[in-house]
Amino acid sequence: MQGADTYKKGRNYENLNKGIFEGDGYFDIPALMPVSPEDVNVENWISFNYAKTCDEPEIHGVHFFVDDYQFQRLWAMPDTYLPMMRRFPVVMSPDFSTYTDFPKAIQIYNHYRKHWLAAYWQYNGIIVVPTISWSDEASFDWCFDGEPLYSVVAISAVGSQNSEETSRLFMRGYEEMLKRLRPTKIIFYGKVPDECMSDKVITIRAFQDALKQRRKEGLADGR
Repeated sequence: MQGADTYKKGRNYENLNKGIFEGDGYFDIPALMPVSPEDVNVENWISFNYAKTCDEPEIHGVHFFVDDYQFQRLWAMPDTYLPMMRRFPVVMSPDFSTYTDFPKAIQIYNHYRKHWLAAYWQYNGIIVVPTISWSDEASFDWCFDGEPLYSVVAISAVGSQNSEETSRLFMRGYEEMLKRLRPTKIIFYGKVPDECMSDKVITIRAFQDALKQRRKEGLADGR
């Protein structure tokens, strides 16, 4: 991490006063360190909105496959939430949205914010699994910048299988990710498309799927 003497103490210039990390690519996206499968030693993952009230953080990891408003506060107050994030043995990088209908500037800004927070957490001793996301083929010019090679990564296909076009875009990005990053393991949130199944994939049930299962079990029990 580089110094940030240019940014006066007490002023928050997009968190640059807290640190400027080694950048990757045209947009200087903060570069992340790879994570080995041995470092990811949890089987239970909770979404960030349950992190504060989690009674057993030592056996849980934290993911960010929830609406952005649930974790915008991390960018606004990174130091406030640092002790809470340190309670967990491993967390994913925050999944700020890069929807195809967002202006490109916002997509890149969200990619930058994801990486700045993840790099800041790694600098502070937290194990961070990179969350990989993209929008369309044009995003391939920057959406993999800062992501490490040969690392465990996290991904979600939730919402991407609703049409032939969104499914196609997801698979294009997924194939590009495999080619460029060569991940050692892929933590998959939600249903895994058949084309993505492999011995590298580890699944996490999506909240919606878990809720459906609980309702189904309740009906079977007559509740």
